[in-house]
Amino acid sequence: MSTELKQVNKIKKTPRRNENINDIKFIERLIKISRVTKVTKGGKKLSFRAVVVIGDENGQVGVGVGKAEDVVNAFKKAKTDGRKNLINIPLTKYLSIPHGVIGDVGACKIVMRPSIEGSGVIAGGAVRTVLEV
Repeated sequence: MSTELKQVNKIKKTPRRNENINDIKFIERLIKISRVTKVTKGGKKLSFRAVVVIGDENGQVGVGVGKAEDVVNAFKKAKTDGRKNLINIPLTKYLSIPHGVIGDVGACKIVMRPSIEGSGVIAGGAVRTVLEV
């Protein structure tokens, strides 16, 4: 084989998955880590559950949940799950939402309204973390 063909084949061998992931820099924020215990025949099995929000601060946001025997692996699993569940949110030029939205699930009610420039996020807890990312 000529050297030109070898170089072309090397370029083609790069996986497509890694190209898409490395293009955009994401910011990860941890929402919650909880200890989970499962009772089995041999005793109690301890594991950790992590909830992570991942985003690029430009309209792409994903929430991931991961469970593992230690906190570090649970965080990694939640991060990869968040990258799989990315959604695009339309933003105005002032980095606000274009119209009001009301969400109702169970006992929770979330009201999101468009804001003027410079007002910042007025929210608490996990909702604030999701909206900042």
